[in-house]
Amino acid sequence: MQALDGLKVLDLTGHIAGPYCTKLLADLGADVVKVERPGGDPARAMGPFRVAADGTRTSLLFLYLNTNKRSIVLDLEDADDHATALDLVRWADVVVESHRPGTLDRLGLGYDVLRSVHPDIVLTSISNFGQTGPMRDLPASELVLYATGGMMAISGQVDREPLKHGLAQGQYAGGVNAAYATLAAVTAQELGLGGSWVDVSLQEVLASELVLNEPMYAWAGGIQGRRPVTGDGLNNLMPTKDGYAVVQVTTQRSWPGFIEAVDEPALRDERFATPEGRSRNAKELDRLIAGALARLGKKEVFARATERRVLVGIAQDPGDLLGCDHLAGREYFVEVDHPGTGRLRYPGAPYRLSATPWRMSRRAPLLGEHEQEIRDQLRAAVGVKEPL
Repeated sequence: MQALDGLKVLDLTGHIAGPYCTKLLADLGADVVKVERPGGDPARAMGPFRVAADGTRTSLLFLYLNTNKRSIVLDLEDADDHATALDLVRWADVVVESHRPGTLDRLGLGYDVLRSVHPDIVLTSISNFGQTGPMRDLPASELVLYATGGMMAISGQVDREPLKHGLAQGQYAGGVNAAYATLAAVTAQELGLGGSWVDVSLQEVLASELVLNEPMYAWAGGIQGRRPVTGDGLNNLMPTKDGYAVVQVTTQRSWPGFIEAVDEPALRDERFATPEGRSRNAKELDRLIAGALARLGKKEVFARATERRVLVGIAQDPGDLLGCDHLAGREYFVEVDHPGTGRLRYPGAPYRLSATPWRMSRRAPLLGEHEQEIRDQLRAAVGVKEPL
């Protein structure tokens, strides 16, 4: 048994946040039926791609986001397909969607309609700014969400413009928040408290990650700035001989161990003996640390520092991650065979459940691959007599 065996989810999402939410549920055993519009989820056209010998391109992003799901193609503006979608609502425990606010109402699938055919349904809506408020109808990109969510204001160095973290972190964080909020609503559903509408705002997801910044301003009027240009060599990634590493001196006791780890006698100078001295002489300190690290490989820095109980981290690129002994020991990566790509390694789950394990049971579906299977299941589940 898996943790979510028996949970039935209707997936009306596209792009990243919504599919990631439903992937998390599917990977724990939920039966997720992914409804794709004619032509498929736009994520099927998003790179990176695996290109076959005949030129066929398969989106690796789509494959990752849609493992353990089944696919059916429906045009929700078509009367027959609309009726099929309502039958799927009757079958499901949960509906997850990521359209712009108001779109489901326009399609005749708003929350009131869903409740009329399934009173205890849980509807999870993921959108840029939420279902209410003056910005609810505005379009947004990941860059816009990072800016309006406040994350960019504290990222980067103080002498430069704000920066955005790499990739689509807001989308994935939104998917995680949507998944756990959905499971909270499902718990209430199973306790007999009825269904509910879960409203997830990606802007608010990013704003919620500013754990100290908002209280700091609300209580004391303080605004956290970006990193200083100098004096951050002990709290920032620095180049090594073959990559980047960060070594953090978090206590005064770890300072001698740091000097030994990087083998730089000049750091024993009395100017750097205290935190105050290191701050006053930050520019020279940064120069010495950079010179010391440049003579060492990143893994060598890691080994020497950890041996002396100094906090350290190295910037692992994808090759490092795939070859990481620790991740291999945790059996983090899983192999999945797909007709469009062959056998590839996928990221697994960042957690372990001893009694109800996470499992990769099904590769991502081909477009509409499970149409007949799903329609047959609906006939049995909701008593449909005529062919759908």
